[in-house]
Parts: sequence; C-alpha cells; structure tokens
Amino acid sequence: MKEVNGIDLVFTLIKFGLVAIIGLVMGYIIRKFSAEATIKSAEEEAERIVQDARRDSESKKREALVEAKEEIHKLRTEMEKEARERRSELLQFERRVTHKEEILDRRSESLERKEESLQRRNLEADRREEEISEILQKQRRELERLSKLSTEEARELILKQVEGEIKHETAIMIRELEAQAKDEADKKARDIISLAIQRTAADHVAESTISVVSLPNDDMKGRIIGREGRNIRAFETLTGIDLTIDDTPEAVILSGFDPVRREIARIALERLIADGRIHPARIEEMVERARQEVDTVIKDAGEQATLETDVHGLHPEIVKLLGRLRFRTSYGQNVLKHSVEVAHLAGIMATELGVDAGLAKRAGLLHDIGKAVDHEVEGTHVEIGIDLLKKYKENRDVIHAMACHHGDSEPESVEAVLIMAADSISAARPGARRETLESYIKRLQKLEKISGSFEGVEKSYAIQAGREVRIMVKPDCIDDATAVKLSRDIVKRIEAELEYPGQIKVTVIRETRAVEYAK
Repeated sequence: MKEVNGIDLVFTLIKFGLVAIIGLVMGYIIRKFSAEATIKSAEEEAERIVQDARRDSESKKREALVEAKEEIHKLRTEMEKEARERRSELLQFERRVTHKEEILDRRSESLERKEESLQRRNLEADRREEEISEILQKQRRELERLSKLSTEEARELILKQVEGEIKHETAIMIRELEAQAKDEADKKARDIISLAIQRTAADHVAESTISVVSLPNDDMKGRIIGREGRNIRAFETLTGIDLTIDDTPEAVILSGFDPVRREIARIALERLIADGRIHPARIEEMVERARQEVDTVIKDAGEQATLETDVHGLHPEIVKLLGRLRFRTSYGQNVLKHSVEVAHLAGIMATELGVDAGLAKRAGLLHDIGKAVDHEVEGTHVEIGIDLLKKYKENRDVIHAMACHHGDSEPESVEAVLIMAADSISAARPGARRETLESYIKRLQKLEKISGSFEGVEKSYAIQAGREVRIMVKPDCIDDATAVKLSRDIVKRIEAELEYPGQIKVTVIRETRAVEYAK
C-alpha cells in the first residue's frame, strides 16, 4: 500500500513536471507568436509612418517648389519693373541732356552774334572817337583864333579863376569849421535851449495904446458927450483916459498909455451904453464897478500865473502886480505871457543843468515886474522892479537874477545867466517884436526875390524860417551841370546882398516829366 502510494506520488510529480514543461512550451510558443505579431504590427506601423512621412515630405517638397517658383516669379517681376524705371530715367536724362545741348548751342550762336555786333560797335565807336577828336581839334584852333589865346594861356587863365574860387570856398570852409568847432563846444547849451524852446510856447499880441468901443448908433455919441460936455468930462476925469469921438461910424476911441485904466474905461463905457442912463453920477458908479471887476481880474490873472509856473509864497501885492501885466504889452508881446514863458524856459534849462529850478522859475516870473507900474513911477522897469522886490522882502538871489536880465549888472549865478538867456529866447520868437517880425518877413521876401531873379528859375520858396530856399528850374532851360553852377551863383548873390543869422541852404530842383493818357 505504501509502495502504491509512492508510485502514485512519482506519477503525480511526473504529471506535474510534464504539465509544467508543456506549459512552458506553450507559453514560449504563445509568446513567440505574440511577439511576432507585435513585431509585424510594429513593422506595419513603421511602414505606415514611413509612408506617411514620405507623403508629407513629397507634399512639402511640392509646396516648397511652388513657393520658390512664386518667389522667383515675384523677383523677376520686380527686377523687370526696376529695369523699366531705370530705362525710363535714362531716357528722360538723355532727353534733358539733349535739350541742354540744344540750348547751349543756341546761346553759343547768340554770343557769337553779340560778339560780332560788339566788334562792329567798337569799330564804329573808334571811328566816331576819331571824328570827335578831329572836331575838337578844329574847335580848339577856332577858339584860339577867336580868343587870341593859346591853349596853355587859356588853361592858365581858367586855373587862376578856379584858384580864386577855391581860395574863397576854402576860406568859407575854414570859417564853417571854426563855427562847427564852436558849436560842438556849445552843444550841451544848445541842446538845453532847444529842449526848452520846444517844450514852451506863448501867444503874442500886438502893441496897442487905444481901445475901440462899438456903439449901437451914432445918436449915442451925443448922449456920451452930454449937455455942454459934462458927461465926457466926468468920464475922462474919473478914468484918466481920453475919449475921442470923431466921424468914425458907430464907434468911439479910448486912448491912454495905462492899459489898466484903459480897460476900466472900456468896461465902464460899454456898461453905460448898455444901460442907457448916462450922467455924471451914473458914470461914477459904473467906473467904480469896472474898477472892482478889473481888480478881481488882475488878482485872478496873477494867481493863475503863479499856479501855472508853480511859484508859491509870493507877497499878495506882488501877485496883484503880476496880474496887472495881463494888460501890459511890450512891442508885440503880452508881458504876463512873456513872463510865464521866461519862467518855464529858465526852469527847464535849470533842471537840465542841475541847478535850482525853483529859483530860476521865480526870477523868470518876476523879471519884468517893474513894467506893471512903469507908467506911474520914474525909472527903468529894472530899477522899479528891484525897488518893488526889496520892498516886499523877496529873496536876494531872485532880485539879483532879475537885475541882470538886461545886462545892467554882472551875473554872479547860473540862474541869473539863465534868466538872461530865457528872456532873449522869448523875445526872439518870430512875432514877439514888431520890428523883428517885419525884418524877418522882409528877409524872406528878399531871399525869394534874389533866387527868382536868375534866368531859368520858375519858382522859389523860402522855407525852414528862412534857413533854406528851394528853387524850381525849367528843365528845358537848365541842365544838370548848369543846376550846380546856378546853386553856386545864388549862394554868392545871397552872401553879397543879404544879412542873415547862421547859414542858408540853397536847393535847386530840376524835374522832367513825361505824361501820356490812355484812351
């Protein structure tokens, strides 16, 4: 039993061994077939991938070829376009070069023609020059025959004349240079005076010792005279003015050297005429009212002058005396306006020089104060003015400057010199003095007369206050060279016949015009 069990165990083991071997064999076979199938599948997959890759590569190769062909075509097109543009530019350049060559050819031909023309003209000019030279020689010989002078003698004669003129002009030039040097030395003073003159101006009135009063009718003359002349006697006694009644229609004349009294008489008479009641008592009343009114006007005029010149602190009586100058004239100037102008001029010049402008203005305003009462007090207006200013305790420097304004005393201050200069400037204005105005007008008239007396002169005008004369000449009678000689001749004539300050500029104007009308 035990043996049987042993054999069964062996057989069982063999069975298990055979099964294991068979399993191993079968596993091997199965793995082999599976590996081969896997390998085959992999090979097929690889083949497929390779084929796909080949197809892709072929496709990309074809695409690359197409793109390359397109790029080549594009480049070829651009090259052809650029080549066409280059050819076009070359053609245009060639045409421009050809055109310029044609222009140069034409210019060359034109220059050749001009050169030939110039040569002909040069030959013609040489020929004419020879003819002119021959004519001049003939004229020179004829002149020598007529004048009985040789060329050398005529030249010496002309040179002597020119030498004399040059010496004269040289002397004038030297005089002008000396005057110029003096002017430059005094330039600052002239600038100051010019500035003062430009910034200050005054109106001037004519000298008058009479006043005319208009009447409504000639019957009023009898009423003014009154019974047995009592009205006119009362009027003349109260006013101190002569009343002249003559054949002048509808007017009577008031005559007197005292302008204040004359103004009082004028106002009183005008009011009597307007009132119509003319008798001694009424005359006395009207004269008193007129006197009070004139006193008020005098005071206002004096105060206005002090305000205008910025001069303060004057004695009230001095202010009244300044107001009286409103009715006082000297030659062609109103004395109050003249005094105000002198104050302004002196103040401006003093400011420019850096001295006391206030003192200069004060002295300028008071420099003619003596003229306010020179009809009533003996002595010159300078002496009267000194006494008045001393009486009212005026500044000593102001009195000194006022005393020097006519050169009666030697100036000891800059302000005194400025008052002298300002007074001269104000009095020297055209129209300020009747005699100065008349001589000024006569000088201008004579200047124009001298300029217009030469042959060929059409018109002459004195301008710039007589410092320049402009002469219009007839262009068909006076040429350019003759115009120069004419200006010199006029200058010599003016220097010989006319007295004038400074210098006179002579301008000769020769003008030609061509006028046509388009129709």
